[in-house]
Amino acid sequence: MALLPFVDVKPQGETKAVVVWLHGLGDSGHGFAPIVPELRLPAAAGIRFIFPHAPEIPVTVNGGMRMRAWYDIKTMDLTNRADEEGVRQSAAAVTALLDKLIADGIPSERIVLAGFSQGGVITLHLLPRLPYKLAGFIALSTYMACPDKLTAEMLSHNKATPVFIGHGTQDPVVPLAAGQQAYQTFKAAGFKVSWQDYRMPHSVCAQEIDEISRFLQSRLLQHAEEL
Repeated sequence: MALLPFVDVKPQGETKAVVVWLHGLGDSGHGFAPIVPELRLPAAAGIRFIFPHAPEIPVTVNGGMRMRAWYDIKTMDLTNRADEEGVRQSAAAVTALLDKLIADGIPSERIVLAGFSQGGVITLHLLPRLPYKLAGFIALSTYMACPDKLTAEMLSHNKATPVFIGHGTQDPVVPLAAGQQAYQTFKAAGFKVSWQDYRMPHSVCAQEIDEISRFLQSRLLQHAEEL
């Protein structure tokens, strides 16, 4: 499997931790790259940001138009919105990228996986299925694929890993209830999920960015000075 291409935002000095951030439908790795300075993370943390590009595929609900997507969307019905085969293929591609980072010397517990919308679906799909522990997970304005298969497929590696779930109360693309359902499903399964909502549409806002920054610092700044 060829490694996913990505936008690479490196820290000023030595890399001590990595955030892998997955974009939404029709976007690219360039879409979220400008958020890095807005997070105002301490330079001493040495956090590298990787923003992978999803492959270009035909998307059914958009008339078969080719665009960057982590999976096809055949219907807007949330129960069947995420094409399971596509989700699993993208999850495998993201896992290969994480594997490469670990092989290159970044401990898995110094990596945070984040995703917005479709990217968040992949993030939440990997949360219970990765065979190693990460530092944290961030799932924004998103929902859950294959909730009925969680119990049968989940591993225990990230049961205690903090998960930040954020959603807009005025989201017309992914209803608030869909995000809440994902949160409740993972909470019931014993995962360490937290829920935040904001008065915004299908986007991010300044308050959410501030709370993401605090989350990243709580997960990655600890012990950074010792590395």
